[in-house]
Amino acid sequence: MDEIKPLRILIVSQYFWPEDFKVNDVAFDFVQRGHEVTVLTGKPNYPKGKFYKGYGFLSRRKELVKGVKVIRCPIIPRGKGGAISLVLNYLSFIFFAYFTSLFRIKGAYDIVFSHLTSPLTSALPAIWLKKRFKLPLVIWVLDLWPESVAATTNIKNKQVYSLLNKVVRYIYNKSDKVLVSSRSFFNSVESKIKDPSKIGYFPNWAEDTFTGNENVSYELPEFPMGFNIMFAGNIGDAQGFESIVAAAEALQDEDINFVVVGDGRKYDWLQNEIANKKLRNIHLLGRHPLKSMPLFFKKADAMLVSLKDEPIFRLTVPAKIQAYMASGKIILGMINGEANAMINESKSGYAVAAGDYSSLAEKIIGLRGTSEGQRKQMQNNALAYYKNNFEKRTLLDRLETTFGNIAKSNNP
Repeated sequence: MDEIKPLRILIVSQYFWPEDFKVNDVAFDFVQRGHEVTVLTGKPNYPKGKFYKGYGFLSRRKELVKGVKVIRCPIIPRGKGGAISLVLNYLSFIFFAYFTSLFRIKGAYDIVFSHLTSPLTSALPAIWLKKRFKLPLVIWVLDLWPESVAATTNIKNKQVYSLLNKVVRYIYNKSDKVLVSSRSFFNSVESKIKDPSKIGYFPNWAEDTFTGNENVSYELPEFPMGFNIMFAGNIGDAQGFESIVAAAEALQDEDINFVVVGDGRKYDWLQNEIANKKLRNIHLLGRHPLKSMPLFFKKADAMLVSLKDEPIFRLTVPAKIQAYMASGKIILGMINGEANAMINESKSGYAVAAGDYSSLAEKIIGLRGTSEGQRKQMQNNALAYYKNNFEKRTLLDRLETTFGNIAKSNNP
């Protein structure tokens, strides 16, 4: 393989450090590899919906973070995550990033890279920069639009989805390379792109927190006694907490606990459900720093991942699966599609259909009855599957090669 020459990479992402997203790893790692990295992003406000300490609507427009030049545009915070707040949050990034890209992005670059969780519309500033600097554009699609909008909102207007479809088609076709985080995304992207050869598979990996041997000091809350199933992450509509609550009800007298670490739009709803149903076996521990998660994971007998029974979620592989596997944890899935197949194929645990809380309850009881040796084998299987499929350095090597080849073909 030819040596990759140092590249000048311009990253466009609505989210960036100190928010926790994979784009952080790309930027920081590529600087360590000798590349020059500039990031156009908004002011950090995810997930709590208010600006992080030290940031404001107009303040802290520019900073240097671990060698990465960060240019921040104003943004309207997402607030409590309601529909109107999210729309304003998404549109404000596009609006302010446009003017920021016009007046504050200067210099020379070799490639533009756009990290696309929701909203996919955040790629529009990257397209404007591609045109302005005559650069190739690589996008990384981690969430399918408009499918995920249909699954997670109450929007029924056909005109809205028609418009979103047109915008997504425009983004895909203006990109030189479309990377997708799940193989199941291919059909959706192929149906919207003129040249399917531009599509490539590029999965998630686990943060260094889950793969290193860092000695983290953090005071943990008290854990319940018994067999503990842990859910870690966003408590939202997509995660199907109605079914998790139903599984907990079914196991109320089994000395089995559901330990929930995280926060989100359905936190208050979940709290009310626990009170109304008088559930003693769901324990809400709140949100804690990412660096502390390995300490929480060690307290769990198994980790839970779930998504609702929606067509879009059959195509989705939640990034927490990689974190669970990298930590060598047994995984219980109440999820469809590729993620379900991955858990069962890896023999790292058990996966049942989305919403099938009675089968999940049966699997949990069965897991509790397995021997220590059987559980150890599942843990080893999880770690081995991670190393063979999602190891961070291997994936970033591949991304670096992709960037190098595309930049070279654009400027031979």
